[in-house]
Amino acid sequence: MAEIIQKDGTWVFDGDALRLTPGRDKNVSVLRKSLGELVVPLAALAGVSFEQGRKSGRLRLRLRDGADPLLHATGGRLTEPHDPYQLLVESDRYGVAEYVVDEIRNALLLEEVPSDPVTEYLLPGPPVPLSASAGDGTAGFDGEQVRLEWNWKTEDAKAAAGPRTLALSDVAAVEWLPAAGLENGHLRFTVRNAPTKAPPKFDPNAVELWGFRKDPLMALVAAAVQARLPHPGAPGAGAVRAPEAEAPRPLPPAAEDDHDALLRRLRELGELHRTGVLTAEEFSLAKQAVLRRM
Repeated sequence: MAEIIQKDGTWVFDGDALRLTPGRDKNVSVLRKSLGELVVPLAALAGVSFEQGRKSGRLRLRLRDGADPLLHATGGRLTEPHDPYQLLVESDRYGVAEYVVDEIRNALLLEEVPSDPVTEYLLPGPPVPLSASAGDGTAGFDGEQVRLEWNWKTEDAKAAAGPRTLALSDVAAVEWLPAAGLENGHLRFTVRNAPTKAPPKFDPNAVELWGFRKDPLMALVAAAVQARLPHPGAPGAGAVRAPEAEAPRPLPPAAEDDHDALLRRLRELGELHRTGVLTAEEFSLAKQAVLRRM
């Protein structure tokens, strides 16, 4: 097991999944605190990196495209303090951070986890019911319906229609966009058979956001809805998916009957090293991980 504990949060890797817990420090964003602990299965990971700085460093996870409804709904636009897949590391813990990176990379190599996109969500998304208030309204979702309510800052033309309730079956897409510069952001629901090009200020299916502290909480609502919409990479209706395509199968514990499989894996790693795909350090670490299984 690899573990790193910081003011910004705690990461624990047990070989099968990575558990991310936000810290209690006042600088931890409201989105990460509200999202709570995340359990990321190894099959959802595409990579991990560690960047050193003079005073602090940063661990970063890269997930496979389509694995997380939060990343899909936000289009990768979550800024640094709100991204749950980053961790600030104090300079005296750089060695621990590098150890965590090595353990995760070794597991990805050993289990041969692909980095290509997935066809189903591997994380469940935020639990429901949940509600968030920001910008010109409040958005709530109970797993079956989205409810939008307006406040005193809402444009009169939009508020005049009163609260808005959307059945999940009527929602074709959801998007969260943060405010940037002079451009406002939004949480917008695309309703089937009712497309609109109205700005969020006037769109009754959108909450306009102005860049305030609680704006990122709307991303949680977007993710909860996204998790319950059809996955964009899923096969067409009636398509049958082979069980082998759902997730990589982990290598079983070493035994006499799989000894040859581990030897083949060692030869594969050697070939990857000879062709330059793996560095000498990466090859050594991966080889050690295989040898421990023999």
